[in-house]
Amino acid sequence: MAKVGKRLKVGREAIEKHKRYSVDEAIQLAINSATAKFDESIDVNVRLGVDPKQSDQQVRGAVSLPHGLGKEVRVVVFAKGPKEAEAKEAGADYVGGDDLVDKIKEGWLDFDRCLATPDMMATVAKVARVLGPRGLMPNPKVGTVTMNVGEAVASEKKGKLAFRVEKAGIVHVSIGRKSMGAEKIKDNFLTLIGALMKAKPASSKGVYLQGIGVGSTMGPGVKVDVANTQNLVK
Repeated sequence: MAKVGKRLKVGREAIEKHKRYSVDEAIQLAINSATAKFDESIDVNVRLGVDPKQSDQQVRGAVSLPHGLGKEVRVVVFAKGPKEAEAKEAGADYVGGDDLVDKIKEGWLDFDRCLATPDMMATVAKVARVLGPRGLMPNPKVGTVTMNVGEAVASEKKGKLAFRVEKAGIVHVSIGRKSMGAEKIKDNFLTLIGALMKAKPASSKGVYLQGIGVGSTMGPGVKVDVANTQNLVK
């Protein structure tokens, strides 16, 4: 059995394993247990009452967090002509077409988000096998395939968060950094939960929000009281 580090052990001792904490308590505990020398991310895990194997029970979307992600978001755009200029003016880190395809094929993946105009999707398809597994493939369902590239770039730069349910029925995302503080993390957390509730598939029956947990990159997980969370979102 792996040896538990002293810092992590102390963090776990402050958290009752089976207790469901209020949103305020859980977020504060997650922040308090983030004692690494770097600015740890605050992560959220949400277990949903869906069967991802069913096409009509996919949960996927994107939401603009009120306080961003606490880090620089690097954005590339597949566009040409006036839309290329629009993307550059909005602050895109790299804009191109076949030249961007060549860079990616050579192993360049120094970006966090990838956008494209609809007319460029045939070009993007050339690197779909590279972008897809990394969650970078542009998709109209989350607003990353659009003609409004200027608006989309600005939104991504501010901290637009994409989410997608995994095979086990869990959504796992980061909602900010420890340095942002509890209030901003809480605002981002409730915004995410609100978006997930709105994304509930019509075919999902029974309890939808089955479990929520928060924690820092290197810290222990903290279970969150689902009822308290839903009341705050409403």
